[in-house]
Amino acid sequence: MTAAADFPAILRRVADGATLTAGDAEKAFSAIMAGDVEPAQLAAFLTALKMRGEAADELTGAVQAVRRYMTVLPDVPVDTLDVCGTGGDGLGTLNVSTAVAFVLAGLGVPVAKHGNRALSSRSGATDVLETLGIPPIDDPAFQSTQLRKNHLAFLAAPFHHPAMRHAAPVRKALGFRTLFNLLGPLCNPAEVKRQLIGVFDALWCEPVVRTLDSLGSTHVWAVHGTTDEGGSDELTLAGPAEIVSLENGTISRLTFDPDMAGIASAPISAIRGGDSDANARALTALLDGERGPYRDTVLLNAAAALHVAGRGNVVHSGTIDAQAFRNNMAMAARSIDDGHARTALTRARNAMASLTETNAGLS
Repeated sequence: MTAAADFPAILRRVADGATLTAGDAEKAFSAIMAGDVEPAQLAAFLTALKMRGEAADELTGAVQAVRRYMTVLPDVPVDTLDVCGTGGDGLGTLNVSTAVAFVLAGLGVPVAKHGNRALSSRSGATDVLETLGIPPIDDPAFQSTQLRKNHLAFLAAPFHHPAMRHAAPVRKALGFRTLFNLLGPLCNPAEVKRQLIGVFDALWCEPVVRTLDSLGSTHVWAVHGTTDEGGSDELTLAGPAEIVSLENGTISRLTFDPDMAGIASAPISAIRGGDSDANARALTALLDGERGPYRDTVLLNAAAALHVAGRGNVVHSGTIDAQAFRNNMAMAARSIDDGHARTALTRARNAMASLTETNAGLS
């Protein structure tokens, strides 16, 4: 039987409260990705999963299905990293992981930054990048070249996950988080093995890591922070964070406290974002050396990303070593202060301008 033929029976089981195996979840999501599921069926399926509570095996099966339908980058450096959050925390902060991508690229770390337009904020990664002169493109070969040449590629989800369009209207109509909110960060088109993932709910940190472990990832931090206004899908100055770590097959739990960074705490409102224009101005000012909570938050997350990238180990004897973490922050700060992160932005913008001119000349 095809995945589409199996879907009605799978839907009935989910409606009755049954938990799906990874195999059955893969069949269900394959049918969704193929466009073979009616909107009413899809809405019922996602709602039933949400009300019962999605299971780890269901996440694994869904990821396998989505990965099968995605457009993959060729010739990706083996140590490529992604820094991406699930979104959905509702805090509306400035673009942290996008800024981290420039900082890391300035240090020669290859970053395949997966992203999308705004969901829970007013300016998602794709929105702010477009304002900065780096619009989304559907050109995997160009992105691969930029990743190898300039250590940075921005992968807009709609171009690499075209099959997601079949679920988009229903997701929008439902108006609440579903299993789809977790899939994007777990389906990077560069097939990276190293990831710093921000997660909107601490309960999902371990399932996310176990799913990536089962699918071949080697180094992962799944991070959920606490703030004065609720949970966050990144490290912040506003409160401690829970981390589930994967290091060469070993999964462990870590706790991060911003006191370890040796910098002043700040409420989450200190990095509240605006529209794409406002966020682009803030990101540019950051790369030009402006100091404050936004810079400090970026340095926290860049320090964690450098650990995941293998550029500066911060875990000793099963805990985060404060001095090692500060050393990574200092490394990230040098990328900004020496102008390397700003150069990464300039190169990305210039490469995009050159591509646009070339395409215009061919049309």
